[in-house]
Amino acid sequence: RRSGQYTMNHDHSKKTPDGASFDRSGSQDSLDELSMDDYWKELENIHETRGSNHEERVALVVKEPDEGELEEEWLKEAGLSNLFGESSGDSLESVVFLSTLTRTQKAAVEKRVETVTQTMRKKNKHHQIPDVRDIFRLQNDSKGKVCDRSEPSTVRTSENKNETQDGTKGPKFSLGTDEQKSPLEDMPFSDTDINLEISFAEQAANIKDSSVAKMCKGGGGDTLLPNFRLPKDKTGTTKIGDLAPQDMKKVYSLALIELTALYDILGTEFKQQKAVKIKTKDSGLFGVPLSVLLEQDQKKVPGTKIPLIFQKLIAQIEEATLETEGLLRIPGVSTRIKNLCQELEAKFYEGTFNWENVKQHDAASLLKLFIRELPQPLLTVEYLKAFQDVQNLPTKKQQLQALNLLVLLLPEANRETLKVLLEFLQRVIDHRDKNKMTLKNVAMVMAPNLFTFHGFGSKTIEQSEFVMAAGTANVMRFMIRYQKLLWTIPKFIVDQVRKQNAESQKKEKKDKAMKKLLKKMAYDREKHEKQEKTPNEADVPQGVIRVQAPHLSKVSMAIQLTEELKASDIVARFLSQKSGNVQTLKKEEVFLYEIGGNIGERCLDDDTYMKDLYQLNPNAEWVIKSKQS
Repeated sequence: RRSGQYTMNHDHSKKTPDGASFDRSGSQDSLDELSMDDYWKELENIHETRGSNHEERVALVVKEPDEGELEEEWLKEAGLSNLFGESSGDSLESVVFLSTLTRTQKAAVEKRVETVTQTMRKKNKHHQIPDVRDIFRLQNDSKGKVCDRSEPSTVRTSENKNETQDGTKGPKFSLGTDEQKSPLEDMPFSDTDINLEISFAEQAANIKDSSVAKMCKGGGGDTLLPNFRLPKDKTGTTKIGDLAPQDMKKVYSLALIELTALYDILGTEFKQQKAVKIKTKDSGLFGVPLSVLLEQDQKKVPGTKIPLIFQKLIAQIEEATLETEGLLRIPGVSTRIKNLCQELEAKFYEGTFNWENVKQHDAASLLKLFIRELPQPLLTVEYLKAFQDVQNLPTKKQQLQALNLLVLLLPEANRETLKVLLEFLQRVIDHRDKNKMTLKNVAMVMAPNLFTFHGFGSKTIEQSEFVMAAGTANVMRFMIRYQKLLWTIPKFIVDQVRKQNAESQKKEKKDKAMKKLLKKMAYDREKHEKQEKTPNEADVPQGVIRVQAPHLSKVSMAIQLTEELKASDIVARFLSQKSGNVQTLKKEEVFLYEIGGNIGERCLDDDTYMKDLYQLNPNAEWVIKSKQS
C-alpha cells in the first residue's frame, strides 16, 4: 500500500504518481487512477466555481454537542423523549413501542437512556429519572415474556427449522393470527439475497463471528458489485410512498433505532451532526433551502415534490441526448455558468428565460451547482457523516442495509430529490457505450458534489482525503446501482409497525380507535353503512373479502380468496366492469389498498398474495383507488 505517501492539497493534478492505484480494505473495490482523476478534476472545478463566485458563502456551523445532548436528541428523534425528563411518567405509548423492539434495538435504546440518565444525575436535574432497567421491566411485565436471546421479538410464528445463510433463524412473525407457513420456509437465503424479514442488526449480531461474514466480504475487481436481490414476499413489497403518514412516522423511529443498533453491533460510531441555524435565502433558485423552494413551486404546480428548476435542468440535459461523450464529467465554462445563474434567478419563474441558449455541459454544471449550493446538504447535515461512514462497514450487504435505513431517515423533500437524481444518473449510465460514462465514472464525478459540503469547512475535505474520495465514491456507486432496493421498507419494520398498531388498538377503547381510523380513511363510504361494521361480519362469509371501489363503476365486490389470488387480479376484475358514466382508468393509475386493522393505510404491490395478507391483517378493509385520491 502506498496511500501513506500522499499529502493532499488543492493541486489535484499531482495527485497520483503514474500507475498508482488505491486499494481500500476488502470491503471496497479497488479504484483505478483514471477514475480517481475524474474525482480530483471535479473537485478542482468546484473550487474554481466557488472562487469565481464573488458572494462568499456562509459556512454552515456544525455544533459539537455536550455530553448526553446527542443521546437526548436521539431519543427525541426516535419518539422516546418520554423515557426521561419531566414527561417520563407518561410512558404507556413507549411501553407499546418498546414491546415491539428486537433485542439489538432494545440494547441501542438502553445504551442511550443510560447515558442521558447519568448526565442528568451529574447535572443534578430535578427530574424523575427512571432506571433504564425499570423501563424494560415495566414493559416485560405488561407483555409476559419479551424475547429470548436468540431471536428478535418482532419475528415470532410458525416453526422454521431452516437456518438461513445469514446465520439467523428463519422468519417467525405473528400478530395473533392463525399459524401460517412462512413464504421463505423452503427458500434458504443466498449471499446476494437481502433478507428483509429479520432485523439487519440481528443478522449482523448472528454472523459477527461466523464464516459467513468472511464469505460476504467484498473484494476484487471494480466491476464486481454483487447482484443483490430481494426474494419475493408473499404479503407484498412495501415501497416508500406506500404507507400513510402516521405509519411513516413509526417507520422513521424504527429505522433510526435499527440503524443505531446495526452501527453499535458493527463497532462503528453513529453520530447525528447538528447544524446551528444560519440565515438562508427565502426566495430564488440557488442556495435556497429545499423546503422553501418547494413551497414556492407548489404555488405554481400544486403537489410537486421535486424543485421545478431541478426537474427542468434534468429535462434540458436529456433533451439534447444522453450519448454526449463526457456528459457530467466535462464542465461548462465557469463565467457562462455564473451569468446563466443570474439570468435564471431573474427570469425562471417569469417564464422568460431562453433555454435554447443553454449548452448541455452548462446545464449539467448548473445541476451540480444546484446540489452543492443547497444551504444544507442533500443528504442532510444530520446524516451526511453517517452516509460517509457506510464505507467503513465490514460487508457490502451491511453497507447496503445501512444505506436502506439512511434513505428512510431523510426528510421527504430530500429523499424525493435524491431519487430523481439517482434515476437520472442511471439513465446516463445506460448510454455508457456512447458517452463513456460508466457507473464508476459517474460516481466519481458526483461524489464531490454530494459529499464535500462547504458547510463542514475544509477540514472534512482535507483529512485523509484520498481515503475519503475512494470511500464516498463507493457509497455513491452503491446508491446509483442499488437505488431500487434502497427505496424499499424492510418487512421487519412494517411488521413492527403492524404490531405497534395492534397493541395500541388493544390498549385504547375499540370505539375510539375505530372512529379515528374511519376519520383517516380517505375514501367515500356509503352513508347507510354502519360505522362499526367490519369485513368479518355475517354478510361476508369466511375466506371472502369485500372490496370497495368508490370511484369505479362497480362500487363493491365480494371476492373469494384463493392461494394464488393476487392484488393485480382484483384490480383487473374491477377494471373489466366497464360502464359509460365513469372515466376510464388505466391499470397503472389505480391500486388496491389495505386500510385499517393493524396498518394505517398501505398501497399494495401487484404481486401481493391476498390470502397471505388477509391472514396477517384480517380486520383490514380493502379499497381500490388512485394514489392521488
